[in-house]
Amino acid sequence: MIDMRNLKKVYKTGSIEFEALKGVFLKIEKGEFVSLMGPSGSGKSTLMNIIGCLDTPTGGSYYLEGRDVSGLTFDQLSEVRNQKVGFVFQSFNLLPYATAYENVELPMLYNGKKAPERRQRVDELLTMVGLYDWRKHRPTELSGGQQQRVAIARALAMDPPILLADEPTGNLDSKSGEEILDLFTSLWKAGRTILMVTHDTKIAAYSQRTVHILDGKMEADI
Repeated sequence: MIDMRNLKKVYKTGSIEFEALKGVFLKIEKGEFVSLMGPSGSGKSTLMNIIGCLDTPTGGSYYLEGRDVSGLTFDQLSEVRNQKVGFVFQSFNLLPYATAYENVELPMLYNGKKAPERRQRVDELLTMVGLYDWRKHRPTELSGGQQQRVAIARALAMDPPILLADEPTGNLDSKSGEEILDLFTSLWKAGRTILMVTHDTKIAAYSQRTVHILDGKMEADI
């Protein structure tokens, strides 16, 4: 599913260069649930951005489902990202003026899905995350846990094989956090590939593997 070979990323500011990734080798098989851990500045955000096709590496190669996406253009990356990756963020990133239904529907609108297909998919997803009865509520009318459930439903709108979650329980109380992690576990058991960034070993324990990154290099793979 994900195969990174000697991946490097260098950021340049004038004559100054910063090597964020220093030759990363990482393989994630289809259907795995992997946690990515590392201190601030370790390179995990850079790695997640490349995995999610939001950025490209400076060196090395990245194969996504067998396709080398290392040198794709921005438009090509956007197309791959829309079809292959769903994102879940710590801050939810929901549109505040839109209802739960409209937030989940949005990716399908961008991708030209017809109204009946959108309606069926949104209803299906909101039912799956237990929020069908809240479909007309806006984010300010939902709890943090409910907002994150809407965000997960939105991430799944285009049925991507990969789900990337960046500190998905960071803004939640412990009970809501456990419910979100239980939902991720259900998605993984249903066949989804999940990569989750976390700083908490208790949260990482929900996954099959924990990959540690430090100073732009893979430190451990447990």
